[in-house]
Amino acid sequence: MKPVLNLFAFLAAIGLVISLVSHIFALFGLAGPLGDFSWVLHIGIFVVWIPAVIASQSLSRNVPSKDFWKAALRGCPPWMKYLTYFFFGYAIFNFAIFFITAPSHPPSGPMPPAVVRGFSGHWMAFYCAALSILYSKTRTQGQHRPTHCPNGHSISPLAKFCQACGSPVGPGSIGPK
Repeated sequence: MKPVLNLFAFLAAIGLVISLVSHIFALFGLAGPLGDFSWVLHIGIFVVWIPAVIASQSLSRNVPSKDFWKAALRGCPPWMKYLTYFFFGYAIFNFAIFFITAPSHPPSGPMPPAVVRGFSGHWMAFYCAALSILYSKTRTQGQHRPTHCPNGHSISPLAKFCQACGSPVGPGSIGPK
């Protein structure tokens, strides 16, 4: 399973780099490395996002929805988590700027720089999130975290203490005694 996760993480990293370069070129009004074929980055997101969603489901099983990202990215180094959060925030900011400054007349060509600039913020966010989730899954795969406290209560994989009884939870806590 790990080689498959690594393959999709590698594809996500390539997508992130190409979308970042495309975005920088678009900021200067230039065609990016893929030119009119930049739309391929839309399709690439689905190629890496589907495995990332599957991985995130296993990483966030038994976790409250408010802690989804904490659980999904628990195997990442802090800089990777912050980069993912940054790109999502930047995607919102970038799209707002694009929406305000979008040309009133349709630009020529299928993917002119103005359009690439509008989409590339989202490309970066989704490729970075996919990369981070897949990397997290490879780092946590095979690690055993208890699913129950020593008193038998179900616990979150992120829990340090049982939410029901307050018992400490650690790698040695396998279940009820």
